[in-house]
Amino acid sequence: MRKIIVFAMALTFTSVSVISCKKDIDKLGKSVVSLGSANEANAIIDFNNNFLDSYKSTSKHIENILKYADAASVKAKGGDVMIMPIVIGSMDYSFGKIKDIPSGFDKDKAAIEADFKIYKNKKESIEKKFEELKSYMNSEDYKDDKGARAETITKEIETEAKALFISGENIVAKIKPATDAAEEVILKDHPMKEYIISSKNVMNSLDSNIDVLDKQYSGKFNEAEVQKKYDELAKAVEANSKLEFTVKDQQYSYKKSLFESFNKSASSFLDTYRKVIRDSKGTGKISDNDIQQIDSAYESVLNSYNSFVK
Repeated sequence: MRKIIVFAMALTFTSVSVISCKKDIDKLGKSVVSLGSANEANAIIDFNNNFLDSYKSTSKHIENILKYADAASVKAKGGDVMIMPIVIGSMDYSFGKIKDIPSGFDKDKAAIEADFKIYKNKKESIEKKFEELKSYMNSEDYKDDKGARAETITKEIETEAKALFISGENIVAKIKPATDAAEEVILKDHPMKEYIISSKNVMNSLDSNIDVLDKQYSGKFNEAEVQKKYDELAKAVEANSKLEFTVKDQQYSYKKSLFESFNKSASSFLDTYRKVIRDSKGTGKISDNDIQQIDSAYESVLNSYNSFVK
């Protein structure tokens, strides 16, 4: 279950700087635009980027802590653990950049603040419990209580991690409409607007595909549903790849190679995707290995996309 949760976290990490493809701005979005200075739009986008970067870093770090805690529980009870998982300190620089919640989030500002408080508290709590567990294991105190404390701390970490992920997903859902609207403000007269919007369409379709794969990974593989989503993504990738990059402003000339790199990464993802469909069709389920390949391919597309739009 934890693997599925952490995998799902990677699906929403699309940082933005000048991007948006949202055609119909909802009520929250309209309030942002009407308020709307470029400064306010930038504040919303900065929060979006910093939070998503923090969430991505934190999610990976917590996954490693959970693996360590599982191994510690086994070892503390006398089980066979060859090598304890290594947990490297979290380099979450983006978290420190978040000073407050921008006013442009309007009626959702209070709810975002509440979830962010939970996120912050759980993040700190998990780190403290991890340090406690490490001390317990390094001192071999489990020899005194037969691993009872290791099991307790592990359960506490799992509970805190679940709460952190819930709060994180709540924040991601709440900040998206305002972020989309803020991107409209920033993108309005941008020379690369056509390419950014088209590339955003690819990412939106890609995220939709990943959502379907994630749900089916924990259940039964539905070939018809996946094939339909694949076809939508393939169409978006083809349309984007056919665009000829003709931006004349010299300060964006280097973006041509980044745009092409993004399209190559997206095409490579489709290659991996077809393999996963073929494998899953034969077994009736998506394997751990295939979901890891999809995850890796997604990360490659996402990194290429962020390099292009930043």
